Amino acid sequence: MTEQERLEQLQLHYTEIIKLLGEDPRREGLRKTPERVAKAMLTLLRGYAMNPVEVLNSAKFVENYKQMVIVKDIELFSLCEHHLLPFYGKAHVAYIPNGHICGLSKIPRVVDIFSHRLQVQERLTLQVMEAIQEALDPLGVMVVVEAEHMCMQMRGVEKQHSLTTTSSFCGAFEQAKTREEFLQLIHR
Repeated sequence: MTEQERLEQLQLHYTEIIKLLGEDPRREGLRKTPERVAKAMLTLLRGYAMNPVEVLNSAKFVENYKQMVIVKDIELFSLCEHHLLPFYGKAHVAYIPNGHICGLSKIPRVVDIFSHRLQVQERLTLQVMEAIQEALDPLGVMVVVEAEHMCMQMRGVEKQHSLTTTSSFCGAFEQAKTREEFLQLIHR
């Protein structure tokens, strides 16, 4: 299916959703809403068309550096797959190179690729770690994601400002001392 065909199908479905909710999609304020929402969804979920390992490998360099590399405070937003409502926050990513490093901008790109898919925070955290592990084969990787979920704030328990933190780690980060060093550095 082409991008245009996907856009047209989404518009039709959003028109029907508006009708099912009791509104008139022909009303002035809603006339272009199905098109706008369809375009928004294609943008918000563009991560399915991208390969994070390829992105990392596109800027992979031989380097004999064996200390922690951290990219922190990577802003992210995603759509919760359970309610299609946003969650947003920050990712903090560290790896310890094992002969290869990657361009620093590639780490946020990987976060963006996975966050631009229907997600749960737990899977997002794990997927970022696994992609870095696969592409760079480092001595260790650790990812921490801190996010607020609109599905908890706008519906259900309606708790504002609650923060969900997830972590995923492997290799050298299985040692408590290494994890503690990373956590201290990201919370400075």
